[in-house]
Amino acid sequence: MHEIEKALDDRQLAVTAENLGISRRGFLQFCTGVAATLGLSNTAGIQIAQAVSNSGMRRPSVIWLSGSECTGCTESLLRSTHPTLETLILDMVSLDYSEALSVAAGYQVEEAKSAAMKENWGKYILVVEGAIPTKDGGIYCKIAGKTMLEHLHEGAEGAAAIVAMGSCSSWGGIPSAGMNPTGAKGVSDIIYDKPIINIPGCPPNPYNFLSVVLQYVTFNTLPALDDQLRPKFAYGRLIHENCERRPHFDAGRFANEFGDEGHRLGYCLYKLGCKGPETWANCPVIEFGDIGGGIWPVGVGAPCFGCTEKGVGFTKALHEASEVSTHTSPEFFPNINPEKGSTATAGSAGLLGAALGAAVGASAMAIRNLGKSEQQNESQGS
Repeated sequence: MHEIEKALDDRQLAVTAENLGISRRGFLQFCTGVAATLGLSNTAGIQIAQAVSNSGMRRPSVIWLSGSECTGCTESLLRSTHPTLETLILDMVSLDYSEALSVAAGYQVEEAKSAAMKENWGKYILVVEGAIPTKDGGIYCKIAGKTMLEHLHEGAEGAAAIVAMGSCSSWGGIPSAGMNPTGAKGVSDIIYDKPIINIPGCPPNPYNFLSVVLQYVTFNTLPALDDQLRPKFAYGRLIHENCERRPHFDAGRFANEFGDEGHRLGYCLYKLGCKGPETWANCPVIEFGDIGGGIWPVGVGAPCFGCTEKGVGFTKALHEASEVSTHTSPEFFPNINPEKGSTATAGSAGLLGAALGAAVGASAMAIRNLGKSEQQNESQGS
């Protein structure tokens, strides 16, 4: 019986891999990588692969709401590869409502949402993309005659868990920056009685979302969260700790202007306003686009602006220096450029030497004069 079950599992894995356009080995490697990302054992990777391949398993219902946002989170999700994320997600979950992806429109799609929520009451996952305006009763964002605030409360009531996708839904993001005339807020500032997982980023890396979904589908559990409700496996370390430009930071090599020699040589971007030292995310580890080669903001020469960090991204000025709490601030680094030191400072060094010499000479003259004065006083006294 065990051999028959194993043969069926292998056949299901092969079929799933073929449907996803990759080899069985590649599919297993992908699931094992996800397990490692989540901090789980190698055997958990096999369980994830089997859960995804189990065609008899009822797929969890997903209701995806969109508030004040740019749809960048959805767009990023759709452009993921290895395997194509939209295929994997649609095979794993039942996406019963999405303004951007639903085939139906108008009253039909709203009826489909209501039916899915009623049928899966207490079991569905509510995904929220975008901030929620709260001022004046939330009238600054309305869908199908209801405010986004009403849609959120309605969807949260029957949800098993809520995933806040992107910085806007995690803590307000761009809509809450500055004056915030609409009173835009994140989900966790409005809903308090449901499990909430924040996946901030502008946009967030889709594989962080995928890993959360895979863990829920496989084990019916949610990942460990930090004090900002972010998964620790994705937001447990500072970007600064894993940045490929970190050795330049430690050596005191910085780009001072966009396009200068330091910028062209890949030096640290701290002095251009990089917020990596105070931003928690795994961007330098998993990058974006799944093609390697340093495809993430800092990797292509753009300073991190702290989009995953409340109080940093969309709050601090782009060129404002970030706070360095774990290492020596660059303001106290010694000069490591001997070429500039030997030429540009030669004149100033000569002046400094002359000034020191004059000071020493003046001190010597003062001592000699003091000695003569004391001798004169002694002779007059005698």
